[in-house]
Amino acid sequence: MENRRSVLTDKVLRSAGPVHRSSDAAGPSSPAAELGPGTPGGFPGGSPVELPADPIAANTQNHMPPPYSSPSDTSLDPQARPHLPKGPQFYPGLPVLDYRQYSPPMFELSADTTTISSKANYLSENGKALATLLRSLATVPPKPQVLIQGNRGRKIDFSVKLNLMNLLVPNNPKDRLDYLRCVGRDEVALRGGSEPGLKPDFGVDNGLEAWCDRFVKDTTSIKTFTLERVVANLDTNWLEGQIRSLVAATDYKGQVTVQFPVTHAKVVIQNPDKHNKFFTSVTALFVSKSKYEVVKAVWPFATGRNGEHGRRCLVQTEKTWWEEWRDPIKYAIATKRQGWVTNEDKLECIMESKGKGVSLIDWGPEF
Repeated sequence: MENRRSVLTDKVLRSAGPVHRSSDAAGPSSPAAELGPGTPGGFPGGSPVELPADPIAANTQNHMPPPYSSPSDTSLDPQARPHLPKGPQFYPGLPVLDYRQYSPPMFELSADTTTISSKANYLSENGKALATLLRSLATVPPKPQVLIQGNRGRKIDFSVKLNLMNLLVPNNPKDRLDYLRCVGRDEVALRGGSEPGLKPDFGVDNGLEAWCDRFVKDTTSIKTFTLERVVANLDTNWLEGQIRSLVAATDYKGQVTVQFPVTHAKVVIQNPDKHNKFFTSVTALFVSKSKYEVVKAVWPFATGRNGEHGRRCLVQTEKTWWEEWRDPIKYAIATKRQGWVTNEDKLECIMESKGKGVSLIDWGPEF
């Protein structure tokens, strides 16, 4: 028993004793080596020493924490993180697209946001550069919208808009159906010159480079090349019918207008002004233009028209969309809104039941 107590006392003393580091004065690092020779039981003078009143406090004084240097997990260190490649970034809640293509360098956006245009010299001189740019700009969709207005005379009672662009871009990029096409043999289009026609023809699928080369070689003083982004297979007639029925249920007596405008729909390339914009605008009144409107970026809402057998929608059907947005639209109209209907409105309808139970609305005097 005495030997056991001696061993336990020895362990306590060693744990409470100083800890030697490489930065300390040179000396033995082993606890056994620190003990003097001939000391029984490893105790100086042959007898146990008195333990400090607070061994934890004494141990803390000798064990100072090392100075902070860097996170143990390098993923938390901003300097240690790998640099992200330049390119399109993910915006939560928005379709995954390269949004830089909506405002490329040397382009201007029209006031109504429908068209971007450029008079960059290289685009009128290099057919390959023009074709490459058009293919890049075709990778982003237009922005289809729903515009619902009600007016009585000059008084606008409500004017609400909804964005439909997310219905063209599925979450999985592999499910996208967009494609680039040129005018076909039997399609009347502006193929150079100022009047539409059927000639020349370079094919539907492989004609982009040929059309770009023809545009570059065209010696007309004023010439333009247009890429149009279009929406396909969206049943706007069905949606309009649902909207009109909804407004009629509120006992609205004014004129209702339902439109489906599309912004960011055109890319126009024009040869640069030889003198200045004023001279070019005056010259355009007397000189015919050479217009090329032969290329379209097609963005389908579905694989076919509504009602066709085997039709598949990229994101959701018109009916599903309407069921989700019916109450937010009704609430916006009931509150006589002038502006956008967004996901916040949908969230309020889901969480707070706004829009439900709205029937007859007091529209006030007619004029």
